Amino acid sequence: MSVTLYGIKNCDTVKKARQWLDKHSVPYAFHDFRKDGLDKNLVKNFLQQIDQDMLINKRGLSWRKLSEQEKNIRSQRQAVTLILAQPTLIKRPVLDVNGIYYVGFDDSKYRSINFN
Repeated sequence: MSVTLYGIKNCDTVKKARQWLDKHSVPYAFHDFRKDGLDKNLVKNFLQQIDQDMLINKRGLSWRKLSEQEKNIRSQRQAVTLILAQPTLIKRPVLDVNGIYYVGFDDSKYRSINFN
């Protein structure tokens, strides 16, 4: 069983997800985008399973600060480049359970995941 939670340490939603995993005794590794960084392969893996409209948080401050040209993402390559330059664009947290990704935190969604 391999579980990794990706996010930013001080993000409230990430904190909720970490508390949930701790409360339910799910062993996991935490990967902080700011501290541990991101690489192109990880972002590509995310985008292979997660639609970019689901992965990119278009409600956040990072998105609103982008120019209209930057917001006009026409390819996966552009999305990868943008996310690598601005990791806080990723909707948090991203939970990796044995290579299957779940975006955001929702108690009922986490309850439905087979962590065994």
